[in-house]
Amino acid sequence: MKELIDMLSFSFKDLLDIFLVSVIIYYCYRLMKESRSINVFVGILVFIVIWLVVSQVLEMRLLGSILDKLVSVGVIGFIILFQNEVRRFLYNLGAHQRMEPLMRFFGRRRTMVDSTLILPIVNACMSMARNRVGALIIIERAIPLDDLMQGLGEMINAEVNQQLIETIFYKGSPLHDGAMIISKKRIRAAGCVLPVSHSIDIPKELGLRHRAGMGISEESDAIAIIVSEETGRVSVAINGEFQLRLSFEDLESILTKEMS
Repeated sequence: MKELIDMLSFSFKDLLDIFLVSVIIYYCYRLMKESRSINVFVGILVFIVIWLVVSQVLEMRLLGSILDKLVSVGVIGFIILFQNEVRRFLYNLGAHQRMEPLMRFFGRRRTMVDSTLILPIVNACMSMARNRVGALIIIERAIPLDDLMQGLGEMINAEVNQQLIETIFYKGSPLHDGAMIISKKRIRAAGCVLPVSHSIDIPKELGLRHRAGMGISEESDAIAIIVSEETGRVSVAINGEFQLRLSFEDLESILTKEMS
């Protein structure tokens, strides 16, 4: 009788336990859905249910111990397989507004960019848009992008000016297909290869430049400016969200707000 009462007792700790597990399952579901791996999520849930039944309900020691080992290895395999999605989830968690006091405690500061850099960038983007010249400009903020600049990109380290930006993205330039990275008030690199977003929410009419701009905005706090070669439209990707079909005033206003 006592054992039955213990089983039926339900405390606040049990409620909190169920709530936390539900939150973890929900965020895992979102993670899998965004990476188009929902079938993997269902398979993992089925495996967990079988593992719990075998080890906790049926108490099969041999099979339960084997499944225990598979679960331990499976966690590592999960992290390796979905490392980009896990990294984005942890970044979004740390970038949340409620985490700002903690970030300030550890000394993180957003890099303040001189507003005089905005006009050359905006003028170059609008000029390239009129001439249907494709471009992808990344403006580094708090999170360093050194790994992207030191990869396949070409180091430049030049002052930001309209003529140089347009020259780099000129159709005959060997660097026009890659991304330009502006860091610490200078054009640091060009021809850089960026991570591409696999989000299913990106409109189909947007090309590879837009997916690359979205990808870097999902993995960092950088500002990605995209000029479409096909339509001549200017877009911005910030924190995993697009702002499309921008005018001169729109782009200047966004950069002034985000860079000051």
